[in-house]
Amino acid sequence: MKNSTASPARAARPAASGIDRMLRASIVLLAAVLVYVIYAGIHQRVVEAGDTAPQFSVVTDSGKRVGLPNFGGKVLVLNFWASWCPPCVQETPSLSQFAAQYRSKGLVVLALSVDKDPKAYQAFVQRFHPVFETARNSQVHEDYGTFMYPESYIIDAHGKVVKKIAEGADWSDPGLNQYIQSLL
Repeated sequence: MKNSTASPARAARPAASGIDRMLRASIVLLAAVLVYVIYAGIHQRVVEAGDTAPQFSVVTDSGKRVGLPNFGGKVLVLNFWASWCPPCVQETPSLSQFAAQYRSKGLVVLALSVDKDPKAYQAFVQRFHPVFETARNSQVHEDYGTFMYPESYIIDAHGKVVKKIAEGADWSDPGLNQYIQSLL
């Protein structure tokens, strides 16, 4: 003869284990979603050669509104820099000569400073008198995934990044000049 009081407890165990499995599966699913959301939130897009350049618009120190895609079929050298960055200081004179050399050949140099201090930025610009367009901007570098300076992107007339230079450059380098001439 079966004990009638034991039967409901035994019947409840399978139901409880089914609920436990559903709860465990739900917790695993929620944990996976949480990990993905955190990853997506902190993962920055890093623009590389071959990518379409992120669009932007800035007002330069000369009062011009410039950005992608309105460079009118010209090659763009987009340079990110800061006044406190020694390699940025070192490359500025050659970048200025480079900009002057290629200005009439269909190339534009736009240098965006990430300086937070407007006085430091102005002192740098007054010291070097760059012949290229400059602006202080705190957003565009994030859109490109740039957080080390200097970093430059060579963007063709169609808005495609054709070269990324993730360090200071000697813009008078014959190899770099030959590459630029091949784009013009």
